[in-house]
Amino acid sequence: MIAHQENPLIFECEGAQLPGVLHLGASGATRGVLIVVGGPQYRVGSHRQFVLLARDLAQAGIPALRFDYRGMGDAEGEFAGFEQIDADIAAAVDAFFTGVPGLKDVVIWGLCDAASAALFYAWRDPRIAGLVLLNPWLRTEVGAARAYLRHYYLARLVNPDLWRKIGRGEFSFATALRSLLALVGQVWRGGRVGSSQSAAETAAGIRMPEPNQPPLPERMADGLQRFKGWVLLILSGDDLTAAEFRDAVKASRRWRRLLAQPRVTVQEFPAANHTFSRRDWRDQVAAWTREWLVDGMGGPGSSSAPNSTRR
Repeated sequence: MIAHQENPLIFECEGAQLPGVLHLGASGATRGVLIVVGGPQYRVGSHRQFVLLARDLAQAGIPALRFDYRGMGDAEGEFAGFEQIDADIAAAVDAFFTGVPGLKDVVIWGLCDAASAALFYAWRDPRIAGLVLLNPWLRTEVGAARAYLRHYYLARLVNPDLWRKIGRGEFSFATALRSLLALVGQVWRGGRVGSSQSAAETAAGIRMPEPNQPPLPERMADGLQRFKGWVLLILSGDDLTAAEFRDAVKASRRWRRLLAQPRVTVQEFPAANHTFSRRDWRDQVAAWTREWLVDGMGGPGSSSAPNSTRR
């Protein structure tokens, strides 16, 4: 284990000051991990996950940088949504290379919509060698409705707590029926009529697609197809975002083909929730990340490109 150093830093993105914390790894490290936050979140992470991950990596010799992009945490500027942070990520990569002069390339690590943002950005920057994507956000109205029907309502039917509530007269059948019918209606319409955005999505800066713009799953697939580096995908079992992602993959030949490529490693975590809220879950994610950086990409700092013989 390496004794590591944590350095606070401030860097600029289009006139806004962005704060970050640089975790220095081994002196000769040539590959670093840039942790991009998902909204609404900041550089510490839920349950301090980003802090703990960065320290774990640095102690293994791998430098890491976590930061706030514009409008998040302590950063200046306005929050424009996760699809509009390319400039922020580019500025963070620049700062990373400045802070660790020996770097040759960077891996982007992102949870939820940060994973989606990473897919939009990575193929545009030749300095990005890999992506760690946790429970990527590819929300559509119809996809969310299907996920709720398949993975929430069916599970509720076999949950003893539900039947106890019914037995105590604490369950509102009218409310549940209205919710169920609304979801069925969204699936039946295919998301074309009455599209709306939840308050949580609005607060997180998640916007409805522009007219004539391909759905989010298609745009994310475009990003993955254009990016030629290594990919580690980690999916929770107790998470509707991950469930919607799986459903989208099952329904798309293109997504199945992309994830079947030898450069992509998929780790399923059946017990974990969306933010990996338990310590042992966070530790497992950190271990998978560290092991993949060492073994799944040809070793730290390796310049080897993905090929058909290496998984």
